[in-house]
Amino acid sequence: MNDKKFEKQVNRDIIKAKIDLAALRDDGITGLNRIFDQLTGDTMKTVDEGAKTINKTVGQGLSQFNAKVQDIADRVPGGLGKKATGYPWVTFTISLAVGLVLGVLLKPGRQSIG
Repeated sequence: MNDKKFEKQVNRDIIKAKIDLAALRDDGITGLNRIFDQLTGDTMKTVDEGAKTINKTVGQGLSQFNAKVQDIADRVPGGLGKKATGYPWVTFTISLAVGLVLGVLLKPGRQSIG
């Protein structure tokens, strides 16, 4: 083989190696993208199922709580439950005031410094 043929062969080999390397890189990236998409899809499905389960459980708990509170409100004499639902801001304010009073009464005594 003379120098010209050898040089052309080397250039062809270099070009082929570059093409093969680019194809290998693209295949690797495509494979990684495929794996990433699969993992993302699996994660999204798991999160979605978990959120649905939590929403269902919380909804059932809130329904039970609301039923118990309504039952207690119905037992209070004088129609206080109906009045409380008619004026929720008054009920909320009274609840806060009662909570503050109980907090002051039940709080352990402070020791003075000095």
